[in-house]
Amino acid sequence: MTGQRPTPVPPIAPGAAPHAAHGGAPHADHASVSTYVKVALILSVVTALEVGVIYVRALAPIIVPLLLGMAAAKFLLVAMFFMHLRYDSRALSSLFVGPLLIAVTLGVALMTLAGAFLVFGR
Repeated sequence: MTGQRPTPVPPIAPGAAPHAAHGGAPHADHASVSTYVKVALILSVVTALEVGVIYVRALAPIIVPLLLGMAAAKFLLVAMFFMHLRYDSRALSSLFVGPLLIAVTLGVALMTLAGAFLVFGR
């Protein structure tokens, strides 16, 4: 091993994908930067709606399911785009989504048993 030099990695050209320097081809099926900006804007709007819904007293009877639905929508967007599940194989996505559905079902069942959805009490 003495006397052998490691092969240098060529520099990355501006605008090129980081993995292109290592011989891999860039993934054409991934989202563009504008898609990520749109997703971030949608997440910001949904977050503002979540905060605003709390102050509307007419929505009191459905506030918990409404907030859970908006949180689930935000989670789906983050998982699909920022965790790149949308671009992975179905097998990898099912390994993530399957246990998640079990956990969500268990959580909603426990909240129902504890009366978390009752706005006016028992």
